[in-house]
Amino acid sequence: MTCTRSRRAGRASPGFSLAEMLMVVVILGMIATIITINWRSILPKSELHSAVRELSEDLNGTRSEAIGRNAEFRILYDLERGAWRVITPFKLDGSGAMAQTEEERLALPWKTLPESVKFLRIDIDSVSYSKGQCFVRFDALGSSSGHTLVLAQQPDNNLFTVEVLGLTGMINFHEGTFQREPPKESDFR
Repeated sequence: MTCTRSRRAGRASPGFSLAEMLMVVVILGMIATIITINWRSILPKSELHSAVRELSEDLNGTRSEAIGRNAEFRILYDLERGAWRVITPFKLDGSGAMAQTEEERLALPWKTLPESVKFLRIDIDSVSYSKGQCFVRFDALGSSSGHTLVLAQQPDNNLFTVEVLGLTGMINFHEGTFQREPPKESDFR
């Protein structure tokens, strides 16, 4: 009988030691910290990209409407409010008739950027705006006022540029700030 007791006393009991449990808790804490840090860096960019997506949908939609309706549409930007709206060529009264004056034009409701995203500047045909309101046009041929919109997101200082090409009205996206170089004479040889 003494033999069996000594064997049991020499074997480890089932379960985890205190050191093993502490090691698991430390590792889980490190993983949770890494996930939290990465989540904080991803979330703001997704908010910026969502704002860019919504703005580009309105730009593409306005261009399509201008082509489809054979009329000039506009987008009015309010840089201080971080908002924009589409201005149609139709009368306010809802009759579908074309407006004869600027005051008669039907303006759609304002859309705003998220609170953390702002217009840093808008360059329209080589003129830069950082305050107030400005507008761009889309004509029936699909061309537009060539312009770039630089969006900034605080506090992370993420920047994104939306470029609308004047001749075609097509949209390009650029991470950070972007300024297209004017063509050189050698480009045409």
